[in-house]
Amino acid sequence: MGKVDLASALERIDAPWSPRIVARYNGNTVFLAKALGEFVWHAHPDTDDLFLVVDGTLTIDLPDGAVELGPGELYVVPAGVEHRPRSEHGASILLIEPEGTPNTGDPATAAPEVEL
Repeated sequence: MGKVDLASALERIDAPWSPRIVARYNGNTVFLAKALGEFVWHAHPDTDDLFLVVDGTLTIDLPDGAVELGPGELYVVPAGVEHRPRSEHGASILLIEPEGTPNTGDPATAAPEVEL
């Protein structure tokens, strides 16, 4: 696997909430995605969920409030905690999850894993 140019990879993503695989390591998958509007409320019962904002702003709604993230900031939603990411004006985000983790927490409604 070679190096990944995040800016170039993000230019190739044209739909919000459609994560694209850019790398794999130690049983984990690294995704890039664009956020715009609201994603669905969901939880991952067996794994934490890492969000790193590359550019723009992302809000992660949680049962007890919201976390606001800007460029260069990250937040880890603990396993089992319901959350909803959203972005009013758009954001580019990097996600790291164990391979095979459904992005909605439910395999029946998850987006397919697509390599970039």
